[in-house]
Amino acid sequence: MIDAENLAKLYRDNLLSDVIPFWQRNAVDWTNGGYFTCLDRKGKVYDTDKFVWLQARQIWMFSMLYNKLEKRQEWLDVALVGAKFLEKHGRDAEGNWYFALNREGKPLVQPYNIFSDCFAAMAFGQLFQATGLGNHGNLGRDTFNNILKRRQNPKGKYAKGVPGTRNLKDFALPMILCNLVLELEHLLDAPLVTDTIQYGINEVMTTFYRPDERVILEAVNLDGSFSDSFEGRLVNPGHGLEAMWFMMDLAERSGDNELMKKAADITLQLMEYGWDRTHGGIFYFLDVKQKPLQQLEWDQKLWWVHIEALISLAKGYLHTGDERFSQWFSKLHDYTWAHFPDMEFGEWYGYLNRHGEVLLPSKGGKWKGCFHVPRGLYQLWKTMEAIAEKQRQLITQDK
Repeated sequence: MIDAENLAKLYRDNLLSDVIPFWQRNAVDWTNGGYFTCLDRKGKVYDTDKFVWLQARQIWMFSMLYNKLEKRQEWLDVALVGAKFLEKHGRDAEGNWYFALNREGKPLVQPYNIFSDCFAAMAFGQLFQATGLGNHGNLGRDTFNNILKRRQNPKGKYAKGVPGTRNLKDFALPMILCNLVLELEHLLDAPLVTDTIQYGINEVMTTFYRPDERVILEAVNLDGSFSDSFEGRLVNPGHGLEAMWFMMDLAERSGDNELMKKAADITLQLMEYGWDRTHGGIFYFLDVKQKPLQQLEWDQKLWWVHIEALISLAKGYLHTGDERFSQWFSKLHDYTWAHFPDMEFGEWYGYLNRHGEVLLPSKGGKWKGCFHVPRGLYQLWKTMEAIAEKQRQLITQDK
């Protein structure tokens, strides 16, 4: 059985006394606006480039804390310094969000990556709930609509593939839309919310999930069939596990017991598939046919994979009571807390080798910012509180 009450305190304390203060203290560029994400182990800035999706993620994080935990002006101030920077510098003339800017806000990398747009929409949707300012709401809504227009060809003119030879669709966008549409529900028409949710569920749970192999693929042919290629054989267990807690949230929202059971079952399947039985932890990438991978980092252990998996296991236990979730959760929790949090200088390491040794001592960079760790800690804190409440109710009933 999960010791939910003590775990809730652990996650809460790590979020509010360690991780959020680390980013609040070290990341904010009060001179030029926006945030530094390239922070070394101690939080010192080692590069000043600003990656738009990480800027947006930090806006969302501090706005969410302000909205859901406590209306601390200091949290809203941090969100606003990022929002003003992105409003001024973040988009090209067509309204697409750049991938990277320099410290002053001049564009460095073209808007080839639709996930800049996804997290910008998420950021301004959450910020609108904090400020009520129309420009924040409009930015969130307009960006979301632009994402839907681009979803059949996300990279557009920046795509490197030759059209018509190997046309694939990726798992990441429909997965993120399942979460993003809920973030923007207060700004969207109800039919659009319903249609987007159904599209995401169908893609994640039917198109990309392969019941025979018990995995979720990262890419399939446009008709949903299997592509026997590097891209088509690729499995990212962490991506699938993250998607499963999105599915559980949607199932809880609609009372869909069948979806809940399927998401819970896939969570267990992906843990079995992705777990490194020799050294512990979850592999970054695997090939569904056990062929060699082109990703040289395939056997690394990454921060976001482990905390997202913890969320799905916690929610699986909350919603099913199945002790298999408790057992996997305890194993993964022990591994995660033994390797990722930096007890001396705060926050979490991002990258370990297969043996669990720290590969990069930095706390942020081009891909890691103020998002997966604090969002995960918040989700785990609240999920543990819900589990603890259920446990108390069961004890009362037994008496």
